[in-house]
This record gives sequence, structure tokens and C-alpha cells, in this order.
Amino acid sequence: MRRKELPVPSAAYPSWLPGWMSAQEIDLWGGAGLQDIATPHDETGRGFPFAISWAVRMDPRIMVGIRNGPDRAYADEYARVNGRINEVSRLLAAEIKDRGFRAEPLKASERTDLINIKGDFPHKTAATRAGLGWIGRNCQLVTRQCGPWVRLGTVFLDMDIPCSTPIVRDFCGRCRRCVEACPAKALKGSVWQPGIPREELLDADACDQWKKEHYFQYHEGHNCGICSAVCPYGVKGLKGKRHT
Repeated sequence: MRRKELPVPSAAYPSWLPGWMSAQEIDLWGGAGLQDIATPHDETGRGFPFAISWAVRMDPRIMVGIRNGPDRAYADEYARVNGRINEVSRLLAAEIKDRGFRAEPLKASERTDLINIKGDFPHKTAATRAGLGWIGRNCQLVTRQCGPWVRLGTVFLDMDIPCSTPIVRDFCGRCRRCVEACPAKALKGSVWQPGIPREELLDADACDQWKKEHYFQYHEGHNCGICSAVCPYGVKGLKGKRHT
């Protein structure tokens, strides 16, 4: 069987896009090729060949303070950053549509499949394909710039954009701090590679149940963050100032 030919993206971003992202204070972003993977559909029932993925930094002073569990400051920061992501997603999708292309934003932290505890599409998949980072043993995206102390945004689109080189391996080495710190014992300690089932990295039920039993006061048990807080890559984000 002949291999399906994939669309070739353009060699450069449209001139308006880098400036637009800079104006939104988004400095960690890239294009992701998704031609070989199912994406959410728009109102016409069509999927998308590309995505723009970006990361919004969490306040490192708050992140370093939740190694023993979430607190109100973290819950508020989690909500603030998610709100910012959704705002940027909406504005970016509207900008792309105004320029004559299809676009669809993916909401931050939205569970649409309550049984399997997942959303319509993993932000992390777009992010690894956009070269932003890899999936650590904590089953979260880890960036070199600020570890897993970020939250992710994604907008699907059919406008040709250059795609970054996907990251296809992890850089956690032998570190298992997140696995050892997880109070739910939900992390399996497996090494990530593209296509690995989530179940080999994380017991999502155990994670979800622990949060609901112990941290329900924070967004009805959607917050924990311990496995992120202990990541050595995250410590690099400590700058003594709040990131936006």
C-alpha cells in the first residue's frame, strides 16, 4: 500500500502571526502537523491538518509552594491561566477566520469524556508535535524553559503553516521524583514515546479519585500539581517574578 501523501506546509509563518503572538505575550509556541491524526471537526464536519500550540507559564513562586499539595493560590492561578488560554484561543481563531481560513479553538482543561477522564483532543499531542516539549513521567508536557509549570493552548486550523520538528523522546533521564511524590501512586514510571497509551504512564482513575477525596475544595477535585511542583526542570522557572 502506498503511503498517503501529506500536505506540505509553507516555509514561513504568515507575516502577521509572530507579531500577533508577541502582542499576546506568548513566547513559547509553534506549528504542529496533524495530517495523520484525528482532530475535532468544525461545524462542516471536517477536521484540521495543522494546529498552533502554545504554553502559558504558571507563576513559579506558586508552583514551588505546592509540593505537599494544592492551595488556594494555586487554584486561583490555575483558573486565571486557563481563562487566559481560552481568551487567546478565541481571539486567534477569530483572527484566522477573518483571514479566510477555518479554525477551531480547543478549550483549556475541559473534560468531555467523564468516563475516560479526557477531553476532545490532548493539548499535549499538539505541543509535542510543535516541538514545545516532551511528556514526562508525570504524564505532563515538560518544557526546557520552565518544565511542566505551564498550561497549554491549541487552535486547529487549515492555513498552511511551517511545522516544528516534533519531539519524539523524553529527556527525564533516570529522574523519578514525580513518581515518588505522587500521593495517589498513580504514575507508572514508564518512559514516554509518541503513541504510547496513557494507561502505561498514568492510572487516571486513581489520580482523579485521590484529588476528589483530598482536594475537592479546589475546582471540585481537578487540582493537585504535586508531580509538577517537584520536577527539576520546573525549578529553572524560578525568577522571583510573576509570569503572564
